Parts: sequence; C-alpha cells; structure tokens
Amino acid sequence: MTFDTDRPAKQRPLAAIGLRLITAILLALMFAMVKLASTRGVNLVETLFYRQLGSAVCATALVAGGAGFASLRTKRVGAHVLRMGLGMTSMALNFLAMIMLPLADATAIGFSVPIFSTLLAALTLGEATGRWRWGAVLAGFVGVLLIIQPGRSVVPLGGSVAVAGALLTASVTIMIRRLGATERAATTVFWFAISSLVPMGLLMLWFAEPHDNGTWAVLLAMALTGGLAQLTLTASLRLAPVALVMPMDYTSLLWATLLGVWLFAELPTHSTWLGAPVIIGSGLVILWREHRRARRSASEVGMAEAE
Repeated sequence: MTFDTDRPAKQRPLAAIGLRLITAILLALMFAMVKLASTRGVNLVETLFYRQLGSAVCATALVAGGAGFASLRTKRVGAHVLRMGLGMTSMALNFLAMIMLPLADATAIGFSVPIFSTLLAALTLGEATGRWRWGAVLAGFVGVLLIIQPGRSVVPLGGSVAVAGALLTASVTIMIRRLGATERAATTVFWFAISSLVPMGLLMLWFAEPHDNGTWAVLLAMALTGGLAQLTLTASLRLAPVALVMPMDYTSLLWATLLGVWLFAELPTHSTWLGAPVIIGSGLVILWREHRRARRSASEVGMAEAE
C-alpha cells in the first residue's frame, strides 16, 4: 500500500466522507488525551513534543510509501521554518484552549478557522470575497462572541486563547496555500513534523518529566491518534473535493461533547449551544461559496480549452 498524496487518485466520495468522519473522531480523541495528560501532570512542552514525534513517524511513513525521500528537496527552507513556527505556536494555543475550556467549547471556537482564513485570504492574498462570504464572516464572528461573551465583567482567558489559536491556525492555512504553489503536500507535512522536533527537543532538556505507565499510555494514544488523523485527513482530500468532505469536521463537536462528559464530567456552556450553530452555519456557507467558485473556474477553463 502506498500513500502518494501528490498523484491524482480516483474519486471515491463515500470513502472520502468515511475517512473524514474517522478523522473527526481521531482529532476529538487526540484533544481529549491532551486534556487528560494535563490532569496527570504532563506539561505543555512535553505534550507538543510527543504529539509531533507521533506526527513525524506517520509523515515519514507517508513519504517512504509514496514519492520517496528524494521528493523532499526544497529551495524554500525559510518558508518551511516560518510555517513551523506559526504551526507550533497555533498548536500550543489550541492545546491550551482544550485544557482551559470544556472540550466542546474549545472545539466550537476552533470551527471559526475557515472564517478567519477567508478574512486573511482577502487581506493578504487579494482573493475575491463577495457579499455572501463577507456575510458569513460577520455571522461567524457573532457566533464566536456568543460563546466567549466579551460583555461580561471578566472574559474567560480560555476563550481568548481559543480565539487566538483559531486566528493563528488560519494564518497557517494561508502559509500552506503559498507553500503549495511549489511544494508537494507530503513535503510540507514532513518538514513541519521533523523541523519542529529540533526546538521542542531542546526544550525537553528542561521540561521533560518522569511519568507512570498510565500517563505514558495517554501520551502514546495522543501521538497515535494525532498521527493517524493526519493520514486519514490527507487521504480524504485525495478522494473527494474539499467542499464535500470538510462539513464532516463538524461532527467532532458531538465527540468532544461525549468525551467531555465521560472523561471530565463537563458539559458545554449555554453560550456554546447558541454560538456553535452560528459558527457552523457560517463555515458551511463559506464552503458552499468556495465550491461554487471552483466549479465556475473549472467551467471557464473547459470553455477556454474548447475554443
């Protein structure tokens, strides 16, 4: 079995949807393990290091079973380093949000990434953004405000961390788009995982702690679920368009809620039940407009070729 993510694959929508649903479960489990590890005394540096170690193993398997290590040559070392810095910072903020907030609340705020991505793409890449997508962006911000409720006397720090994490994650998506102009998908994934182990490995000299077998089992589960999610996510995008598979991501809110109740006896706040549907609806509108634009562009290309 090979994992060549750059060779065109036969489109299999049902398989892609299934893989994306599995991805949502795996990511929900990974974040639950992050939160569970923190309750067992694991610090954030350790969590990030072991998460990336699992990702590095899976990324190496992805390259070895696909285009091969010769495909990893790149002339954009600086861009990959910047992507690593942004990626690790956003991951740290997202992990902190999961630790500080109920899982469902942090997951719901994380759904605002497509909203921030649309805004940043318009500002930095000059992408055309019509009234539908601007309306979706504004509605999405309203959903975020409903969850974090900034009008209260004290805004929960976890909510601010979650919003900052979503904004930085959106910045990473813009960076990946730019890298995608010249780099293979597997190349970007591999260098992010491998390069991040350098600074995290150095930090581990000061932050590494001994743990009991139960805690090591939690960390192993976190690394495996995170690494496998990267593979299933990548595979789903090979088998079907983004607009078809991405709505499946919203099922992670269900799993986050169930895991929060089961592992931590926590329920989503009332504000999350109000804000989450607004954020999800906004994201679906953005995906719909992206799908419409992609179909229109493909149609225009086809007409040009016919002429």
